[in-house]
Amino acid sequence: MASKEDILKKYRANVRERYDMPDLSDIKAITYPDLLLQFMNMTKSVGGNAIEVEKGRDINELIKELYPDAKEIASNLPEITIATRNPDEVGRARDLNGTDVGVIRGMFGVAENACVWIPQQMKEKAVCFISENLVILLDKKQIVNNMHEAYARLSKKEGCGADQFDEYGYGSFISGPSKTADIAQVLVMGAQAARSATVLLLDE
Repeated sequence: MASKEDILKKYRANVRERYDMPDLSDIKAITYPDLLLQFMNMTKSVGGNAIEVEKGRDINELIKELYPDAKEIASNLPEITIATRNPDEVGRARDLNGTDVGVIRGMFGVAENACVWIPQQMKEKAVCFISENLVILLDKKQIVNNMHEAYARLSKKEGCGADQFDEYGYGSFISGPSKTADIAQVLVMGAQAARSATVLLLDE
């Protein structure tokens, strides 16, 4: 089998017309008058839940109210005192199997599609995907309009967690719970990851 470079060389040799890359600087990406409201509405539309948390509210108590039957809660965040598992301390990723609730921190959200940027800030990133339910803590002031602004923040590495991305070499946008409807057009929640996702919007 030909190597990748050989295949690409053949493609390049047979290119008849070449076009300059389009100028992306003039793209007018979508913006919103109320970023927080748009983010909350979009989160619900993708099957998730967004809760604006009052300043001073006990996050641990709120999580227990939201998931009263949860027995195994995984988090490495110091403020999550109800955690029974720490993804920094498990021997391997599979040790997080059976996690009822995973609690992680998002760096910023995107109003356009309810994505939250999650850089890997724990040894075992499996907590983001293996948990039955996912809780994302997010500063409600850290919401941008669209993905153009989101990638601009990542490239600037200013206050968005891109430094942690460089440390671990991994990061992901998460929007709502895992879901698929590609088999018989039946919507299945939790197909590849969490069955539910709740964003707690904090006044930090």
